[in-house]
Amino acid sequence: MNTFLKQTGKKWLERVAKNPKRFFMYSMIILSVSFIGSLIQGIFFPSETTFTIKPPVLYSKNEIGQNKACGQDKAMEKIVGELKLLKEKRDRNALQKEDSLRIEFLFNRYQQLKNNR
Repeated sequence: MNTFLKQTGKKWLERVAKNPKRFFMYSMIILSVSFIGSLIQGIFFPSETTFTIKPPVLYSKNEIGQNKACGQDKAMEKIVGELKLLKEKRDRNALQKEDSLRIEFLFNRYQQLKNNR
């Protein structure tokens, strides 16, 4: 089997050496058909998983946006908690002038965070 491959290889190399134009022509035909076939495959039958490379988390804009949204959610929860405490204080009729200013500030801050989403 090994000698058969060697003999066949030698025959092909001799043919290529005798007819380089024909070898080049056949090579170019095969390459052109392969290229056209890959173009047709790419256009009419695109791969579903085109890009599988994901950027690092440090440079991903989506992660930054998610972190910002998470921070806003936490700030809004704190504001809501503090407003509930002030509501309970109002129900006990223990509000002071500073508390009403604080309520106004917290409400405005909550609206800003809500609108920035």
